[in-house]
Amino acid sequence: MKILTSVEMKDIDRTAIEELGIPGIVLMENAGLRVARALKGRFPDIAAETIVVVAGKGNNGGDGFVAARHLFNSGAKPEVLLLAAKDEVKGDAAVNLAVALKMGIPVTEVRTAAAWKKVRIAVFHASVIVDALFGTGLVKPLDGIFAMAVEDINKSSAFKLAVDIPSGLSADTFETIGPSVDADLTVTLAAPKIAHIFPPAAERVGDLVVAPIGIPPFLFEKPGLRLELVEETVLRPFFRKRKKDTHKGSYGHLLVIAGSLGKSGAAALAGRAALRMGAGLVTVATAASALRSVARTMAELMTEPLAETPIKTIAAAALPRAVALLKGKNAVLLGPGLTTHPSTAEFVLGLLPKIKIPCVIDADGLNIVASRPDILRRLAGPAVLTPHPGEFARLVGRSSAEVLRHRLELAPEFAVKHGVIVVLKGYRTLVAAPDGRVFVNPTGNPGMATGGTGDVLGGMIASQVIQEKDLVGAVLSAVYAHGLAGDIAAERMGEKSLVAGDIIRYLPAALKALAGE
Repeated sequence: MKILTSVEMKDIDRTAIEELGIPGIVLMENAGLRVARALKGRFPDIAAETIVVVAGKGNNGGDGFVAARHLFNSGAKPEVLLLAAKDEVKGDAAVNLAVALKMGIPVTEVRTAAAWKKVRIAVFHASVIVDALFGTGLVKPLDGIFAMAVEDINKSSAFKLAVDIPSGLSADTFETIGPSVDADLTVTLAAPKIAHIFPPAAERVGDLVVAPIGIPPFLFEKPGLRLELVEETVLRPFFRKRKKDTHKGSYGHLLVIAGSLGKSGAAALAGRAALRMGAGLVTVATAASALRSVARTMAELMTEPLAETPIKTIAAAALPRAVALLKGKNAVLLGPGLTTHPSTAEFVLGLLPKIKIPCVIDADGLNIVASRPDILRRLAGPAVLTPHPGEFARLVGRSSAEVLRHRLELAPEFAVKHGVIVVLKGYRTLVAAPDGRVFVNPTGNPGMATGGTGDVLGGMIASQVIQEKDLVGAVLSAVYAHGLAGDIAAERMGEKSLVAGDIIRYLPAALKALAGE
């Protein structure tokens, strides 16, 4: 499902109306009908509710007039507070306002702060408020009467439904630009916008319903629309039932190069997650002193000791053995728990150009690459980088705050420049492909903000990479399953107590659900 900017949505609307000949008033009718249906779904006895529609003079207000009409037809008695003069309403919105008036739906003009103070009592007495003030075209903070209205809407105890987007938010940014409606439910039209998906703006959206309004799906397949919300239905083929005539070799052999004394858990978590994700074979190559700790975590893991430094990290002297271990492997995961010891860094930088199979680089592998990002161009095989914001900040030479603020631009920019897939971890993890596409993962929860969850994700991604031909699809499916396993864990044991191992524990349940079993 594409995530659009206001300009992209406006262009699709224009194409539907002007080039395909779909009348704008038809789209408005469908929008208002979807809003009314959403409310009736929440309130089966809609006639018992006291409904106030707070409308503006534009098309968002027009959607509100249509919704009021359908609610009226369902037995409700909605009241409309129009924050404009009736003669200021133009086009399709004016047509629907006229219909509402002729049907006897009360519409009160509210043009000044003094006038608002006289009618605001209706907002406080309402059980349901429909916010139809401003749509996705807003670019500046609300002020005056509009800010007053939003403040009172938020003070009301009524259930609040926002039409398309909570008034006061800008569709094109996840930052809040000023006062905005704190909705319980947002019915967005045709496609989600940036503000619906990412916090802090998304925290004002409440539950999100994406309502089709009659725009043909092919209009959303334009090549320039590069931001997409991952949907489970698209990923289900990656969790298909296995064929009967297969064996462990059918599902690949993964090499995990990770761990050091004191950080053997990172290597173990990655290896265990890879096996649970379905890898046929997993070999963990780690510093010799860490090997026993890794090996005892799961009998099915194979292990290989590597030469180590005096502080028990993998040493540069381990390079020949690591290169030999690449033979017969289908992918390599490099980085969890390695440390950035100078000899370890020399090992990593020496190994990367010799890797000809898909390579997933995580954790300290990324911190080492940050000193020489140009080395990514020397990889003979495809690469997947899995940074958290701090690691990505080091890769791009920015602060973590800048990365978070500009992640929708920085992640694809880096992916395209270096020809890699970037998995920028966090709430709404981003997967940026080398062709500039960006995918937003919807699964996961705050309980996963704990040490080791990234190691688990690295193992899962690498596991899918060796099992699937579609590299981007493999990454997307692993990220989605990782978040889903975390969601299942949180549901069964709560967020606060969740640890990385719980994601592995509940991964089978997530995979079973994704397979439709």
